[in-house]
Amino acid sequence: MAELKFDAVVFDVLGTLVDEPAGLRAGIRALVDESAGLRTDVRALDPSPGTPNTPDAAGTERLLLLWQRHIEREQRRVLDGDRPYLPSDLLDREAAGLVAEAAGVEDPAAVEALARAARRLPPWSDTVAGLARIGGIFPLIALSNASRTALLELNAHAGLRWHQALSAEDARAYKPDPAVYRLAVTGSGAPPERLLMVAAHAWDLRGAQALGLRTAYVARPVGDPPSSSDRFDLYAEGLTELAEQLGVS
Repeated sequence: MAELKFDAVVFDVLGTLVDEPAGLRAGIRALVDESAGLRTDVRALDPSPGTPNTPDAAGTERLLLLWQRHIEREQRRVLDGDRPYLPSDLLDREAAGLVAEAAGVEDPAAVEALARAARRLPPWSDTVAGLARIGGIFPLIALSNASRTALLELNAHAGLRWHQALSAEDARAYKPDPAVYRLAVTGSGAPPERLLMVAAHAWDLRGAQALGLRTAYVARPVGDPPSSSDRFDLYAEGLTELAEQLGVS
């Protein structure tokens, strides 16, 4: 849609620009490798027949799912007003504690190392070049549920360069709370319709859309695909295609 004009492009980070599950898997494997092994049977997490009691791929995926479900549940509790706001790094420590307990690991240093794995996430192959390309024309804003401290480390580890990086911690909420998207509106000084929100999560784009931002869905293996009823402004298979749709050479 060449007729669309934007004053800035706002990017989600987790899942959209970095492979969050891959980074967490690496942290979980390191936790297990440094321990005496999975002393707690991973079948307790999903008692399906044939699940081995070893630190294999299946065990890692079950521990990853335990982490993801905790983060999703607790952020939802914050959004619903059932729990006071906690920044993402504290929720990560909680999740790391649950995973370590399920893995039979009691070493506090190992738990802390796992929690910090949430800040060492690899970028997708097109992320760094794509941001540089789009950022040559448009101001780039990161808008993440990651805490301020976590976002700083995420950006440094993955090589993400921004004109402005905004954390949901400043709104003491989590996306898709409107207060988080309002940070981008206030920070840019632009009206919502002049901002393009880019994400691999349809739920994130719906939240931005509700506040009046324009939206671009970028497909990622770990994202939340649009439903048949979603109507976003742009759809792209990656940042290269998105740049082309934005008219960036």
